[in-house]
This record gives sequence, structure tokens and C-alpha cells, in this order.
Amino acid sequence: MIKNMGMVFIGLAVAVMIIGFAGSAAAQNTPADNMDIVREKVRTDKKLFIATNMQLTESEAKAFWPIYEAYQKKLDKLVERKGKLIEKFAANYETLSDDTAKSLLDTDVSIDSDYQKLRQFYLPKFRGVLTDKKVARFYQLESKIHAVIEFEIARRIPLVQ
Repeated sequence: MIKNMGMVFIGLAVAVMIIGFAGSAAAQNTPADNMDIVREKVRTDKKLFIATNMQLTESEAKAFWPIYEAYQKKLDKLVERKGKLIEKFAANYETLSDDTAKSLLDTDVSIDSDYQKLRQFYLPKFRGVLTDKKVARFYQLESKIHAVIEFEIARRIPLVQ
């Protein structure tokens, strides 16, 4: 069961996603150094959230965390791509052409596909160090975080006109 701390993390993660990808106006008012601090706080809180809910033994943790860190670095690149996509949409929203809409949609589908490829690539690595039940738990936790963030992004981005 996800601890109450999990909801705090998810709320913070969503806030960072929204702050980080709210568009160029927000970016101009937020110093890059402050965003780096907030992102690092989210990463730390996410790791704590995962650790608390995974209940790893010492030997499992020793094998799991290096794989998790490598996974997270690649996931961060996808999140960065998603942020740039949202910024591009925000910059073109009022004058969105069919060509730009096509490009944005193709990029979005590509990011989603790459996210699934990342999960598939790391599945045997996590299975190599954890039981299938614990791997399933980890993937559930990741899915919950991803779903909340995607919901917040979808909720805040207006439909194409």
C-alpha cells in the first residue's frame, strides 16, 4: 500500500512538472538554479517514495539502486523531451498549423513509445535482482507516478482548436 508520503511526493512531482513546463512566461520568471534545486528535491523524494514502498532487503537494495539510477537518468531525458514538447505547443497554441500539429502529435507518440521501450528494456534488469512480485510493485509505483503527472499535464493543456 502506498504510504501517505507517496501522495506528498506525487503532489510535489506534479507541481514541478507544471512549474517546469508551464511555458516560456514561467521559465523567464524562474531562475534555472532554483529549478535545478526543485528537480533534485523531486528526484530525492521520488527515491524515498520508492524505497519506502519497495521494502527492499539490504542485498536487494544494493543490486536494485544502481539499476534504478540508470533507469531514472533515461526517464529524465524523456521527461525533458516532454517538457520541450509542451513548451513548443504553448508557443504555437494560438497559431497552430496542421504541420505543427502533426509534428507535435508525432513527437508525443514517439515519447510515449520510447517510455514503453524504456520499461521493456529495464524489465529483465530489475527481474535479475528482485522477485517478480517486487518488480511488479516497482512498475506499479512508477505507473502511478506517471499516471498522475500525465493527468495533470492533460488537465492543464487546452484542446487544439
